[in-house]
Parts: sequence; structure tokens; C-alpha cells
Amino acid sequence: MKSILVFGSIVQDLISYCDDFPRPGESVRGNSFSMGNGGKGANQAVQIAKLGGTVKMVASVGNDTFGHLNKEILQKENVDVSDIFTTAQSTGTASIYVDNKGENCIIVTLGANLLMNKEKAKQMEKVISESSIVMIQNEIDQEGNLEVLKIAKKHNVRTFYNPAPGLPNLLDDYLKLSDIVVTNENEAEFLIGHSLNTDADFIEAAKTLLNKVNEVVIITRGSKSTIIATKKDNQIETQLLAIEEVKAVDTTGAGDSFCGALVYAIMNKNYSIIDGVKFGSKIAALSVQKKGTQSSYPCTLDLNDD
Repeated sequence: MKSILVFGSIVQDLISYCDDFPRPGESVRGNSFSMGNGGKGANQAVQIAKLGGTVKMVASVGNDTFGHLNKEILQKENVDVSDIFTTAQSTGTASIYVDNKGENCIIVTLGANLLMNKEKAKQMEKVISESSIVMIQNEIDQEGNLEVLKIAKKHNVRTFYNPAPGLPNLLDDYLKLSDIVVTNENEAEFLIGHSLNTDADFIEAAKTLLNKVNEVVIITRGSKSTIIATKKDNQIETQLLAIEEVKAVDTTGAGDSFCGALVYAIMNKNYSIIDGVKFGSKIAALSVQKKGTQSSYPCTLDLNDD
């Protein structure tokens, strides 16, 4: 079976838990602190591997403690790390703050991730061409991401784009080379360019985005709903899925858990998009009931079925 390829970021998570987020100029006392392994690319790769998928990661880390640690953790999770580069730049970091409702805010310093540029993508053409699907996010060099998509389409490899965090440059170029696009509420508003409030608003947004995308647009709205827009016989079809609400302890990385589980379900289990979204939602719901990012991600042993 061909490997799923994640071309993305590796970030060391530095997590502080507090009652409420500080306002500008305010200091608050934290309740606890932990470190974890993250980066949107690494998170998605780990979730795929934990579910039993074959996944390779192409990324860049620093020749430092965080870089060695993250590469070691990925290897232990059965992610293929043979194309992770070690550089003189520092490994990326994410300062994460989690309040008592489980909500988070994050500041990411990308460091070595920005060395994943156009030249690196070209070096990886053979690896990209031999993959079943290529996944990208917005935490590496923008031109590098674009080159990955171009190479993938040159070799008829399926493409998955998670436009997070939002970036204005090259957006339309990304979308037209993407087969599957997954975005959350805030990212959807950024992509559309105005605020969205109701399910109807998000359905229209998904339709608008799908005009630029090859196959499907998925907008996740946390515990509220998920909107799916697909193309069939030159027509756009939409579906609204209700999401079972759970008590969230920590929502950090839930979107990456969803993305990884969705792609695993579609590529490894031959699920339809709808069933893949349901599976991804189930996995993400399990992840938010534990603290941490990759450490909270479910594996096959955590599932009663599927």
C-alpha cells in the first residue's frame, strides 16, 4: 500500500493551563505546565499512524534538544522520519494557553519549518509521486507548499489542504490544486473575507470555496456541526452533520486529529467522504477529553468499532 505523505511542520508545544486567559498587560497565575510534541503536520501524521495508517513525514527540525526529541517521538509512533531534515535553524515552538473551559490560544514560532521551501519540495518529487495522497497545512514556506501541490498534481497524486493558520498569499493557487480542503470556522471566515454566523452562512461559504477546489470542502464548527460540500455531475451538493457534544478538557490539536483520522479513513479504509467525516469527528471528540495534543490522540485500541 502506498504511504500517506505529510509535508508539514514539527513544533515543540509549551503548554500552560490557567483559569482565564490574560488580558493585554495582565499576568495570571497558571495552574500547571507541560511540554508536548506538535506542529500541524506532525499532529496529523501521528494521528494517522496511531490508527494504523502508513505515513511518511517530510519536515525540518533544528539540531537541538526539541528537534531530536520530536523526531524520536515520531519514530516511536511509527511515522516514517527518513526524510526529516536537521538544520542549523531552531526547531519550531508553540506557546499554548488553555483555560478552564478547554479553549486555547496559541503563538507559533516556526523556525526550521520555514526552510521547507520550493527547492526542498523539488528534491522530494520522487517521494511525492510515490504517495497515495499528500497533506499540507500553512506552517511551512508558502512557495514550498505550492510546489508540493504542483508536483503532486503533475503525478496525479491526490491532495489535501488544511489552510491553517490563515495566510492571504497564494491562496487561490493552493485551492485550485487541492482535492480536499478542511477548514474550521475562523479559517472559513478568513478564506471568505467576512464574518459567518449560522449554518446557512457556512453552507454558502463551503459552496463558494468549492468553486475553486477539485473535490470537496469541509468546514468544521466544533461541537455545533460540520458542513460538507461536494461536486457531483457538475452540481454542488451540501450536507450538514450534527456533532455529538462531549465535555472538552483540552481542544488543542483537535482539528489535526480530525484531519488525520479523515484521511486515514478515506485512504486506508476506503470510506466515503461522509463516513470519513463521521469517523474523523468521533476520533477528534475522543481527543478533546484528554490533556495534550499528540498524547491525547486515540489509537486503534481506544476504539470499540471501526
